[in-house]
Amino acid sequence: MKRIAILTSGGDAPGMNAAIRAVVRKGIHDGLEVYGINYGYAGLVAGDIRRLDIADVGDKIQKGGTFLYSARYPEFATEEGQLKGIEQLKKFGIEGLVVIGGDGSYHGAMALTRHGFPAVGIPGTIDNDIPGTDFTVGFDTAINTVLEAIDRIRDTATSHVRTFVIEVMGRNAGDIALWAGVAGGADEIVIPEHNFDMEAIAKKIQAGRDRGKKHCLIVLAEGVMGGNEFAEELSTYGDFHTRVSILGHIVRGGSPSARDRVLASKFGAYAVELLEEGKGGLCIGMKNNEVVSADIIETLENNKHVPDLSLFDLNNTISF
Repeated sequence: MKRIAILTSGGDAPGMNAAIRAVVRKGIHDGLEVYGINYGYAGLVAGDIRRLDIADVGDKIQKGGTFLYSARYPEFATEEGQLKGIEQLKKFGIEGLVVIGGDGSYHGAMALTRHGFPAVGIPGTIDNDIPGTDFTVGFDTAINTVLEAIDRIRDTATSHVRTFVIEVMGRNAGDIALWAGVAGGADEIVIPEHNFDMEAIAKKIQAGRDRGKKHCLIVLAEGVMGGNEFAEELSTYGDFHTRVSILGHIVRGGSPSARDRVLASKFGAYAVELLEEGKGGLCIGMKNNEVVSADIIETLENNKHVPDLSLFDLNNTISF
């Protein structure tokens, strides 16, 4: 294999640029030509492809987002779109593709694999909801961003003796809420993967107030419901002086943490090694602190991401 390409797709995540940098520099180090595809699968089909040199990835490791940009392109779910993408790859003489992204991006890589084109997936999403890996690129930065917000909100909540509902991103997964909630000392964490009892939450808040507690922090995963809806339902059990903070897309941006930069660098270099060995149809992950790869079709079709619910039990034990 002499020529490979890389694209980022779906929602951006801190550390994507670090992964791109690793792919480009590892590839060039090993004598390959590396091409960047702008705007994900949309750019692939449009032929928005350019050769990347060492200088193109200089001063990028510390930057959030993705300098290759991203775009939604539902048409790539069709066979026609997939074949157009492969046609462009062949036009540029590209023999292997690295895809950085989440669930939708992985399904695009899986489709290319089924058509016989070598593709390797790198998990890049703040949601940490990709099977086959303990952690995704961007997750660590996201939970630290949420943690900083929780710490700041706590000051205001205490000053005004309020209950705050802090809604965080994560799509249908509760990992961001779970990890940031435990780290931030949340009184309650509400996630899609675990049932919750609003009346029990209300009683817990009241019990805290009765013993003189000055604040209550509830971290809510967006996959459960919106923060305002949650607060409205909570209000039916009493007046807890509730306010809502929806962190939204602020969680996606910002300079990646050291952990995400290292993870992305490991994943990027390993993706190149796999393609050099003629291996495609794989997704990369971190399992028990080791970089691993697995069949992308088998991983997506037969596995499901499950959050570490021991953290949920831990928080219920130590938050009162």
